[in-house]
Amino acid sequence: MSELKLFNSLTRQLETFTPVHAGEARVYTCGPTVYNYPHIGNMRAYVFADTLGRVLSYKGYKLTHVINITDVGHLTDDADAGEDKMEKMAAEKAQSIWDIARHYTQAYWDDIKALNIRQPAHWSIATEYVPAMIAYATSIADKHCYELESGLYFDTSTVANYGALARAKTEDGEGRIEEVEGKRHAADFAIWRKTPAGETRQMEWDSPWGKGAPGWHLECSVMSEALLGLPFDIHTGGIDHREIHHPNEIAQNQARCGGDHSGAQFWMHNNFLIERSGKMSKSSGEFLRVQLLIDKGFHPLAYRLMCLQAHYRSELEFSWEGLQAAFVRLKRMVMAVSNLKARHAELVSASYLATSESKTLKHVQGDVAPAISAALKDFATAVEDDLNTAIAITSLETLIGLKKVDAAQHLAAIAEMDAVLGLNLNSLTRTDLRIRPKAAVITESEIETALTARKDARAEKDFAKSDAIRDDLIAKGVEVMDGDPLGWDWKLDV
Repeated sequence: MSELKLFNSLTRQLETFTPVHAGEARVYTCGPTVYNYPHIGNMRAYVFADTLGRVLSYKGYKLTHVINITDVGHLTDDADAGEDKMEKMAAEKAQSIWDIARHYTQAYWDDIKALNIRQPAHWSIATEYVPAMIAYATSIADKHCYELESGLYFDTSTVANYGALARAKTEDGEGRIEEVEGKRHAADFAIWRKTPAGETRQMEWDSPWGKGAPGWHLECSVMSEALLGLPFDIHTGGIDHREIHHPNEIAQNQARCGGDHSGAQFWMHNNFLIERSGKMSKSSGEFLRVQLLIDKGFHPLAYRLMCLQAHYRSELEFSWEGLQAAFVRLKRMVMAVSNLKARHAELVSASYLATSESKTLKHVQGDVAPAISAALKDFATAVEDDLNTAIAITSLETLIGLKKVDAAQHLAAIAEMDAVLGLNLNSLTRTDLRIRPKAAVITESEIETALTARKDARAEKDFAKSDAIRDDLIAKGVEVMDGDPLGWDWKLDV
């Protein structure tokens, strides 16, 4: 394999990945604020971070991946203004903020599982680190902060090159920071917010600056240092974090370390998922989330594939037609791999197959076929070129379509590629992909009964009855597939 090249948002160029600690890769990903369900645009960031982690594992690095859970401190405007998102939702729902956090954290974890995103080494929960946040803020307060009636503020003029990461710097980007009377500079931001006099919050702690709660930006600096050390290798997040949140993290890291280092060697950002109807916004009511895709009959890994079909730094437009096309592509790959496994089973005993399916190419005997080697080389070149998964998928499809190659080598090579892409091709079946739409008006058992009756009618040459049963099933959203072992599938409306 050659060197891994990654795009560094801080330097705005491709750079060779060289770990801070030899043989290791330490990665921090900005996680969700658990005040509501994540929409599918949010989840693109975690598909990207998971793919990055899988590529680092593929390259042989010992991966330590941290994803945080923000359950306090994130305001309703990412530009450091408004109410705390958690406090606001708890008030709207008339529920405990702890119950709100617990419910939406579990919903997020359910989506992580559905999209086959690997578990990180650590889920860092913000409220568990508040004492460490107070200690961190205390350590930088004298040189880099000042106190106002509303809280403790970071003086951005005390660090070098503040805002170098942000693209909006020349477009008055910092002007979007909350205007607070007494702030020294427009870009200064709160690292501790005092509870206003006469108010009581559900989440508040005593601090040297009064009772209150940490700022959102402080949390990630503290948790990344606590779990990965400074400096670490890669910090990831959505492109929206590039303008304010991550520059503020960098400023805190510089203050903490007493130098100009940003805290991470690489800052990497995925681009937006665009949806033209406006249903991506959580304020729209029934916004687009993973469960909605499932409710409409799509397997969630079709969405993962849809994300992988575009480069992570490119905008990706969501459409139901695009998701349907990705679903068809996933089905074809699953069917092809299932057929390969079936042919393999004809050549070897069942006991050998059970062990060989989990083998990698390192464990398969014999020289690897040239065609397999070529496909693997193309795949490696693609993922090493800043995670070019769109090209990597075509390399996988080329590999799957190879003929007259050793079956064990073939399946092992597919497994090696799929370990990076995370599509579960070795374990998924066509039946697994047949997801019942929530709006379906007929049950699976009713479908099977109808198909049995249709088979009997055909045997009796009662083709009028056979056609009537088929037409009724079609009207109820069922696609009848004569001659196909699966027999039927749901017809999805897009």
